Amino acid sequence: MTSAARSLIWISGASAGIGAALAAAVPYPDARVIDLSRRGGGTAEHFKADLSDPADWERVEKHFEAELAGYDGDRVVFIHNAGTITPIGPAHAVDSEAYTSAVLLNSVAPQVLGRAFLTATAGLRCERHLVMLSSGAAKTPYAGWSSYTAGKAAVEQWVRTVGAEQPPNGCRVIAVAPGVVDTAMQSEIRSTDEQSFPSVARFHDLKRTGSLATPEAVATGIWSLLSRPLPNGSRVDLREL
Repeated sequence: MTSAARSLIWISGASAGIGAALAAAVPYPDARVIDLSRRGGGTAEHFKADLSDPADWERVEKHFEAELAGYDGDRVVFIHNAGTITPIGPAHAVDSEAYTSAVLLNSVAPQVLGRAFLTATAGLRCERHLVMLSSGAAKTPYAGWSSYTAGKAAVEQWVRTVGAEQPPNGCRVIAVAPGVVDTAMQSEIRSTDEQSFPSVARFHDLKRTGSLATPEAVATGIWSLLSRPLPNGSRVDLREL
């Protein structure tokens, strides 16, 4: 579709935390920003979708196709930020339904939605950016976080592989580890007992010593990556910039 917006941006999970900060800090004044989430309520336009539900992945794919058909703007961006840390606890002990939902959201949704975005943008000649939120947990195993750590590891390998598939003028695909950020997820982690999450004391220490990054600082760092000459398929840790 022909659009007056010169930048078309999707952010999953933009109703709170890092996603909301990303939506508030978009560096393009002419941007149309769409939040893909269940709740909405942030500053962005809202497309309601439960990204742990495979039926809604198809709805998002059709949404991408409809919005990008004939798009003649300067850039399209998809930042996949949605994810969950719950359920926290040993894999054998947590709720089966909650665990399955977490695996779908953390491991499967990024790949399915990322592929949908790449397909919908394949015929465009404008700037195209696909940014996947990762975590240090992709490399470090934490007892109690199996669905989360495995999901982030999957995201990073997917980004490396798909980045290698892109032609020179293709979509740039990167993964970003933002560090430990002061969000509701961190509050949830700190409220967990040591039996479910043996490393919980470390996260209490990070909060007590003021070592958590703010969502606003993380959002600024992520947006800055779009103008950096990063190789396709890169994994970036914001703490190392």
